Amino acid sequence: MHAAQVSSPTFANTPLTKVALSGGAFHGRLSGEDRMDLAAAQLASADRALVYTYYAEVDGAGHRFGVDSDTWRGQLAHVDRLVQRLAEQLPPRSALYVTADHGMIDVPFDERHRIDFDEDWELKAGVALLGGEGRARHVYAVPGAMDDVLTCWREVLGEQFWVASRDEAIASGWFGPAIDDRVVHRIGDVVAAARDDVLLIASEREPRESAMVGNHGSMTPAEQLVPLLEVRS
Repeated sequence: MHAAQVSSPTFANTPLTKVALSGGAFHGRLSGEDRMDLAAAQLASADRALVYTYYAEVDGAGHRFGVDSDTWRGQLAHVDRLVQRLAEQLPPRSALYVTADHGMIDVPFDERHRIDFDEDWELKAGVALLGGEGRARHVYAVPGAMDDVLTCWREVLGEQFWVASRDEAIASGWFGPAIDDRVVHRIGDVVAAARDDVLLIASEREPRESAMVGNHGSMTPAEQLVPLLEVRS
């Protein structure tokens, strides 16, 4: 079995590449067209081959400009052409699967839709560390304060977020059917996942993330349900 991935050269040695995609040869190409051509060549290089290729610009345009923007739609149209380019080069007896790792929603820039942790003394009370991202926060409480933090976050965030303790989130299957013991305590003492088109930002410590238009990370259908396209030759 020949295994390879074709992606931007910037991803060659990233932790995610090493953890999720190790075991195959990495091939870096800058343009989407070059990636599709090389992916097709890698598929044809052996009788049995598995090739992964990634195009990040759709995600980047969504974060910067939103999924309701012409820029994002332009990138989506470009991906459509790239997929066609690869599909037309598939060697015989090949299957091409096209999908995304997540969806995305646009969040308005106002106080109702963007709750600022750094400006809210109630949310900060008893919190030692804020983790996660705007639509899926992991909250690490100071020793002995977990129950108070959980109660406060539920009261402050109301119906806009699902708020659960670590044990409740695990029991509800938020992190899958089974979790390795060594990672359990990486989960926050309290976990808050957005229900509505809202964010829990941290404007002082995360200025770049707080400025993003498109966001994801929670459990809504718009974020979790993505299409899967199959092409066979």
